Amino acid sequence: MIKKKTLGHWGVAAGTCILLAGCAGLPDRETPDRPEERAAHEGRATDAPVQPMLQTSSAGAEAEHLRSEAARAISEHSVTGMEVDDDLWTRVRRGMSMPDASDEDRVLQYIEWHQEYSQYLEQVTARATPFLYYILEEIEARGLPTELLLLPIVESAYLPMAQSPSQAAGIWQFIPSTGRHFGLESNWWYDGRRDIHASTQAALDYLTQLNERFEGDWLLALAAYNAGQGTVSRAIQRNERRGKPTDYWHLDLPRETQHYVPRLLALQAIVRDPQGYQVGLTPVPDERRVQVVDTKGQIELAVAAELAGVDKETLRTLNPGFKRWATAPNGPHHLLLPADRVTDFHDGLSQLDDGERVTWQRHRIRSGENLGRIAARYDVTVGTLKEVNNLQGTTIRAGDHLLIPSPGTSRQVAAGPDQDNRPTRQVEYTVKPGDTLWHVARHHGVTVRDLVRWNELSTSDILRPGQTLIIRTGGEAVSA
Repeated sequence: MIKKKTLGHWGVAAGTCILLAGCAGLPDRETPDRPEERAAHEGRATDAPVQPMLQTSSAGAEAEHLRSEAARAISEHSVTGMEVDDDLWTRVRRGMSMPDASDEDRVLQYIEWHQEYSQYLEQVTARATPFLYYILEEIEARGLPTELLLLPIVESAYLPMAQSPSQAAGIWQFIPSTGRHFGLESNWWYDGRRDIHASTQAALDYLTQLNERFEGDWLLALAAYNAGQGTVSRAIQRNERRGKPTDYWHLDLPRETQHYVPRLLALQAIVRDPQGYQVGLTPVPDERRVQVVDTKGQIELAVAAELAGVDKETLRTLNPGFKRWATAPNGPHHLLLPADRVTDFHDGLSQLDDGERVTWQRHRIRSGENLGRIAARYDVTVGTLKEVNNLQGTTIRAGDHLLIPSPGTSRQVAAGPDQDNRPTRQVEYTVKPGDTLWHVARHHGVTVRDLVRWNELSTSDILRPGQTLIIRTGGEAVSA
């Protein structure tokens, strides 16, 4: 095993490229023979070097506290793996059951990468800390290997807003079709693929199915999670016809999948023995940080935050699946809250009148309607409609939507992650050759600072053709 900090013969560029060459999505599992399934994973593999993702997300007061706590833990404990009695990683080690492949060349490559970029794990851990205990509990409750807690590091670096060129989204990187198959709704209000609670349940359901499909072989199950079960099954059949071994290491799989499983196994080796590999592993308290609560119906996020006694940005950080100022009318009716705020939330919710839960409506503009008619219908002023919908003039278009405040309400709409106190419209832009952060920001009338913040990038990042950027605008949707 590698016991010293060295890149050896692998080199920095190759390791960086393969580890961070885009989020691994879930191709369409139900139709593995589709051409688009092959295009999905072929499009994600790249030989172009990219910069390591060493930045953390903008996450509000609670997340900032967690980052500070992580930094303090690094200073108080050895960054090379000194255990503490209540460290969550100790619990993870006890539940590991996947094969040890730390002597495989492909695994060694990624161990060496983490040795060179040890700050990466520190920052990912700081970002993931609110969710690690919750996800680990769900894994243990199903009797699954605790290494699965590390899979979102491979998939998304625990970035809920991560999105791949094949439209895989969330920390578990579901594409839309697979998300729908596992009950993850996606609509104007909500994207279940970004919901930490819902997507974790779906991912563990799917991984359990794959493990059963491949007769308990977790390496084949993980390969299928990345490339599709049809792709893995056909690779097995080819080897059977040729009289070759059918284990993961001998299969002819897509290039990304050949490196996907080793990336997880490298993390397994490091978590098992961080001191031996000299890789910083931030201690994580083995205690509940968040808890799922039932909102018993639609509720404004600003109201929920007030009841729980947390700021709106913290609530949105914990609940990235909700795209608007309120939870979806038809559900899901749940939120993740800091565990120590749940009692206050329930107490406040029990005393809340139904009319106080949501003070905004969504109006679909019909043919022939104008702002004056809509304002009169809802007993608000035209000026108010223009202000809350960020309209420069009075021109509206049939089929679009307007946010309608209740008459006399004093509560402003809770904005999206940009927190500009105005309702925002989210669009997705596909990066074209030659695009830079400055060009994209200028074209869409936003600042580079906001573009970087919305997509959890750094100003030094180089955009890749095919990469998807999230852009928030208060006006008409921008053509991508």
